[in-house]
Amino acid sequence: MTGKIRRRLARVVFFGPILVLALAACSTGGFSALGGDNKKPDSLFAPGVNQRAEAVDGIEVGHRLIAAGQYELALKSFNRAALDHGLTGEILSALGSANLGLGRLGQAETLLRRAVEEDAAEPEVWNNLGVVLMESGQTAEAEQIFRKAYALDNGESDAIRDNLRLALAKTEKSVITEVNEDNYKLVRRGSGDYLIRPTP
Repeated sequence: MTGKIRRRLARVVFFGPILVLALAACSTGGFSALGGDNKKPDSLFAPGVNQRAEAVDGIEVGHRLIAAGQYELALKSFNRAALDHGLTGEILSALGSANLGLGRLGQAETLLRRAVEEDAAEPEVWNNLGVVLMESGQTAEAEQIFRKAYALDNGESDAIRDNLRLALAKTEKSVITEVNEDNYKLVRRGSGDYLIRPTP
């Protein structure tokens, strides 16, 4: 074998793998973003947004944020929900609850009074108004509001019953029951309740 032939064979051996890789990259499959099993992506980039997925309801998100103590974010979520649903009694009540969590008692009371006008038959809304009135020192009216909530609820909600009991104890200045205002519970319509601890 002559030296000329050896040099040609060396070039084929050297450039052959490079040519195969180049052709693989140019094929329809190319270097796929999928891993070896063609199922799971190995890409470092985050997946795109699924535009067809159903969005989580802003009211539900807001209630979760209140339960987590994120009152400002809850307000934003409820305001976005109001764009979709309008200012319903539920949203007004939720906005009032979030404002109570932020210590904005005046705004909370205004919103909750509007909420009971919209949803006069909803015991949860009356209960939440009672909580705001207790927090703002309007104990006598709060007791009447809790009584109304308790009557509308037929005594089924433990949270509303406990709120009424605490309000009665505070009104009567009971020496047996020590009343802590932080123990009043807000109730959301449907299911669940949460304890509001206003920011200092």
